[in-house]
Amino acid sequence: MDKKFLWGGAVAAHQIEGAWNIDGKGPSIADVMTAGANGVAREITDGVIPGKNYPNHEAIDFYHHYKEDIALFAKLGLKCFRTSIAWSRIFPNGDETEPNEAGLQFYDNLFDELLKYDIEPIITLSHFEIPYHLYTEYGGFRNKN
Repeated sequence: MDKKFLWGGAVAAHQIEGAWNIDGKGPSIADVMTAGANGVAREITDGVIPGKNYPNHEAIDFYHHYKEDIALFAKLGLKCFRTSIAWSRIFPNGDETEPNEAGLQFYDNLFDELLKYDIEPIITLSHFEIPYHLYTEYGGFRNKN
């Protein structure tokens, strides 16, 4: 295969990270979206409701296992990895003036681990999720503020 060809994989932070409420991460709209099933649509709930199934709360727990996963990516020969940054991990409510340092550190560590294996990080800033506070307080992207 041509060495310039970017053989890789792609995910979204809310699909794999888990750790939805630790190290200062705030809730996102993905954190209040329930699992769907055959014939049953997913729903966005008004906050987290006990007894509902929110699959991304745990996901594959990439937040705690990214080193092992990236080692497996390298064994597969991946040369790039596209992921999003969970906005609510960096700015828990979305309208802070200072970032959550633990969130920044997680992504710094993640990118360093990818580079250690010569896997190029490809980053998207939004993948169908925003901090829940921006949705409830401002109406999300419909409000230019």
